[in-house]
Amino acid sequence: MAQIDAVFKAYDIRGTVPDQLDEELCRAVGAAFARWAQQPQILVGRDMRESSVAFANQLAEGAQSQGVDVVDLGLCSTDLVFYASGRLDSPAAMITASHNPAGYNGIKLCLAGAKPVGEESGLRDIKELALGAMTVADRPGRMTHRDMLEEYVAHVHSMIDVSSLRPLKVVADTANGMGGLVVPVAFAGLPIELELMYGELDGTFPNHPADPIQTENQQDLIKRVLETGADVGLAFDGDADRVFLVDDQGEPMSGSTTTALVAKGMLAKNPGAKVLHNLICSKAVAEVIREEGGEPIRTRVGHSFIKGVMAETGAVFGGEHSGHYYFRDNYRADSGLIASMIILEQLSAVGQPLSELRRPLERYAASGEINTRVDDPLATIEQVAAAHAGASQDRLDGLTVDHGDWWFNLRPSNTEPLLRLNLEAPTQEECDRHVDEVLALVRGE
Repeated sequence: MAQIDAVFKAYDIRGTVPDQLDEELCRAVGAAFARWAQQPQILVGRDMRESSVAFANQLAEGAQSQGVDVVDLGLCSTDLVFYASGRLDSPAAMITASHNPAGYNGIKLCLAGAKPVGEESGLRDIKELALGAMTVADRPGRMTHRDMLEEYVAHVHSMIDVSSLRPLKVVADTANGMGGLVVPVAFAGLPIELELMYGELDGTFPNHPADPIQTENQQDLIKRVLETGADVGLAFDGDADRVFLVDDQGEPMSGSTTTALVAKGMLAKNPGAKVLHNLICSKAVAEVIREEGGEPIRTRVGHSFIKGVMAETGAVFGGEHSGHYYFRDNYRADSGLIASMIILEQLSAVGQPLSELRRPLERYAASGEINTRVDDPLATIEQVAAAHAGASQDRLDGLTVDHGDWWFNLRPSNTEPLLRLNLEAPTQEECDRHVDEVLALVRGE
């Protein structure tokens, strides 16, 4: 059964096709997920990758073998599947490898209400079930089909005041991913002039990788924004649940800046609300949330942690530096499309270009995430902690060290012997200097 140990990750199932992930494994996961979830039906959606049709069919057949009905959602973005899970109160599976290259595929799972399924919240159990023998139900489950795109778009529109939008020009690069399906429908009927780049669904990604966190994959969008004088550029990843923004001057925006901007919009409608940000977001995010009258809450990195804290605290919104934006009124699931609409709503309200609107939110210089391979990540973290013993430290997620005017987080990868460094300081010069200092410790220099 392919390489089951290799494909079960911290938050999803993902690997190369067919050597790590194949149809047999998808069928076993479908049966295991159905048995573990213990619900009368599950939803199945898929992206546009070449293997996704067969994988979705096999996962569905596995679930049906356990007597569970399957609702086939067809081609979907991941945020559409999460919405459907919340709206229909059913567990769901999405066949996608998100931003990974064409040779990959995977499975994202959630429980009813879009509740996340990760390594600590079910994936390990599902893996064990998939490895074992399972009896076949006396009556196989039924298969039905349902298209929920129009319903999802109506839900996205309900998150803003559509009547407040003014005419704006938007260029959206969907990178031949699922944004090519959902984005045109979401913008239809709005006073927005939309230009769609690479909107053809093509799982070979012929134009560039569907991984917008890498700014080299935003270069075509940046060029087009400048050529057309667009107000904003939107770069979606392969399964269209994440988005990165480019302003009217062709400058990319970090996930931290977008989190701060969306937080402003959400707090304007929900005064005094709690807003989550993960611990590698810029310090400016928490500062902006406080200035707007909200209560910032710092979380670990990763959707399962953010959704859990959102459920515990009732937070209205949560953002990650990686481009995931979560909304309480979207079943606490993330949606790049909703985040985009909220920013367009703000641009309409203030009448300022995005290049000006972002400026007060960008207060520090950041390193970006720097990965270093080490022999013993946990031992290395302890050595770095000892070297910074005089600074404020916490272990919410890896090691965070705060020197007041600069800070860094060093956390281990879930899947590789890597340490991930994120550092922020008042100026780029100071940022670069402190990065060199910390990396020297990490590398034992």
